[in-house]
Amino acid sequence: MPDAKELEQLNGVVESVVFHNETNGFSVLTVNAEGELISCVGCITDACPGEELTMEGRWDQHAVFGRQFRFQSCRRSMPDTTGKLYRYLASGAVKGIGPKTAMRIIERFGDRAFDVLESEPEKLAVIKGISKQRALELSAAFKQQFVLRQVMLQLEGFGISPLECTRIIKAFGANAMETIRDNPYSLCSALRGFGFDRAEKLCADMDLRPAPLYRNRAGLLYIIEHNLYANGHTCIPFAKIEEPAKNLLGIEKEEVRGAVDDLISVKQIVSIQMNGEEFLFLASVYNAEHSIAEKLNEILRFPNGRIRLSPDEIGTVEEEIGLLFADRQKEAIQTLADSGMLILTGGPGTGKTTTVQGVIRILERHRIRILLCAPTGMAARRLSEVTGREAKTIHRMLEVEWDDDDRSVFRKNKLDPLDCGALIVDEMSMVDVELFSALLDALPAGCKLILIGDSDQLPSVGPGNVLGDLIASGRLPVIRLNAIFRQAQKSMIVVNAHRIIEGQYPILERKDADFFFMKRETPAAAAQTVSDLITKRLPEAYGFSPVRDIQILCPSKKGDCGTVNINRMLQAALNPRDGKKGELSTPGGRVFREGDRVMQIRNNYEIEWTRDSEIGTGIFNGDTGVIEKINFAAGEMRIRFDDRLADYPADNLSELELAYSVTVHKSQGNEYPAVILPLIDTPPMLMYRNLLYTAVTRAKKLLILVGSEDKIRRMTENNRLNRRYSALKEFLAQ
Repeated sequence: MPDAKELEQLNGVVESVVFHNETNGFSVLTVNAEGELISCVGCITDACPGEELTMEGRWDQHAVFGRQFRFQSCRRSMPDTTGKLYRYLASGAVKGIGPKTAMRIIERFGDRAFDVLESEPEKLAVIKGISKQRALELSAAFKQQFVLRQVMLQLEGFGISPLECTRIIKAFGANAMETIRDNPYSLCSALRGFGFDRAEKLCADMDLRPAPLYRNRAGLLYIIEHNLYANGHTCIPFAKIEEPAKNLLGIEKEEVRGAVDDLISVKQIVSIQMNGEEFLFLASVYNAEHSIAEKLNEILRFPNGRIRLSPDEIGTVEEEIGLLFADRQKEAIQTLADSGMLILTGGPGTGKTTTVQGVIRILERHRIRILLCAPTGMAARRLSEVTGREAKTIHRMLEVEWDDDDRSVFRKNKLDPLDCGALIVDEMSMVDVELFSALLDALPAGCKLILIGDSDQLPSVGPGNVLGDLIASGRLPVIRLNAIFRQAQKSMIVVNAHRIIEGQYPILERKDADFFFMKRETPAAAAQTVSDLITKRLPEAYGFSPVRDIQILCPSKKGDCGTVNINRMLQAALNPRDGKKGELSTPGGRVFREGDRVMQIRNNYEIEWTRDSEIGTGIFNGDTGVIEKINFAAGEMRIRFDDRLADYPADNLSELELAYSVTVHKSQGNEYPAVILPLIDTPPMLMYRNLLYTAVTRAKKLLILVGSEDKIRRMTENNRLNRRYSALKEFLAQ
């Protein structure tokens, strides 16, 4: 994006609205600028013919639509001539006034039309077809529309997007500006994604001095939310927020205590004592974690009907599948038959998949309806492939929607539960407390619950350590598979994964297997090797597609071998600018181009997608896709997320990252034919065993480590787990 001093100014009157996206405000307008009709594109809320605009932007030559003015900011003026007044009223801007009524009003009152609508509505009744009652209704609609537009004009003047303006008015109504001036920090709770830092900037821009109470509350909520959604905690010790609060807000312990007590009193946070220490939760997360414990304890207290296995039934299933179960696998099947739930955990090659196949056969033999799900689309497809049954993402199975406050809700819940007698959930290590709570809400009475996952992998990106806490509680039936099957022993990926998790240095010398190490002395050399491998060597040697089959996993975003630099290198090598492919840029300088591989980095429940004849909504954190087409006129990108095709608003670019390379944390739940893992400039806080283990277990056919033997050794030896504060274990014990 150019600097402000490079922007040009254009004044004109809106002739027509060619296109308007109600979701993000992107509009295509025909503007009359001193007699010349100009196509103008940008974000504006409810533009109407007759309005005068003062726009700042730059000229652009579109390949299809020709010369355009792309505006970044816009000031608006209400119509001030009879011609402009007519176009405005005839456009439908005021509910109840169409072209014919608009013409009658203008013919009767001329340039006084707005004054009459606002202050003397009874005069409208002299017009044929307008009764006194309708005159009052038209005046009320005009006043409401005028007030709302004035609010939008003021908000847009402070850098608030059209979409955000719409949501603010939805939350606060016509008194939005008064509410904001009194407490600008109210936007943090009313507007999803509006952070404390933006509220601080708004205070400075508007020269506001809100009550310290409002600022302290919002700042403390920001600190607690950051620990949840950035660090994965579900709660935080009170003692841990004192220093951040002092740094952020400049307040001492007594004021922190007062603000916390205020938040507790209005039920925005919850305080409990654990092990003699005070812990603070967001109310929603506390409710989710507490609800999980209640529901699981209920399953333990009131186990559903036992499945009576005949002496030879497991043997019959073995014949049907064509293999023999190990003793621990048989124990898992028997455990599920005897109880209401089962947690099945183990590393690669230990037989989780075949155990699940056996469980499914047993359940089907007893005519129990089964549903299968996983946290991501890729994990759900893999579960479908190995079981031969349909598996859905958890969000899709629960039929995710969003409410009037744009917060996710699920149609499947305790009032409308899932239709099943057994639910199988794969990749449980990825499931956070809020999603798992929603899933248990939809579990029907008497339903068996089977949770599958590798507890040695990294915990979920979202808050909590659900699988780890469930196992550590000692309250639930857990079967851990730890013996590697003979066939899996042929894979050095499997062998080395188990060596790593047991603290043994992986075998790096083999040159005839699926696990390779390429030593490099510097980060720059390692980054270049990574680029050579994905662009030339692996496609030539194995026939892998650089975009579909090979994934670069990095411990960190920073450094020569971090995702930011690797993505920049690979975009230039695999999808360079050629003058033909459309591209979009962000204010921060990131470029997205047709053909780029991208990843969604936060849940967005609003984006619509199609799959064959199916229509759905929601693109979620970790979903990857390829940009197929950029539609500049509509302000959208067509992105194929696996088997779903989405028209993705360009205004949502901040929710996308290039995905030629992703962090190990973002790769959870996914598997790739080939993985390249650079390990040389890894930050010390990320050099631990579980991260290396998780990265290695993402590879299906080929894994290549590039970098330093010392880094690999230190990561293998470091069994320090990043501690997550959570209360699920405590709640289960209660």
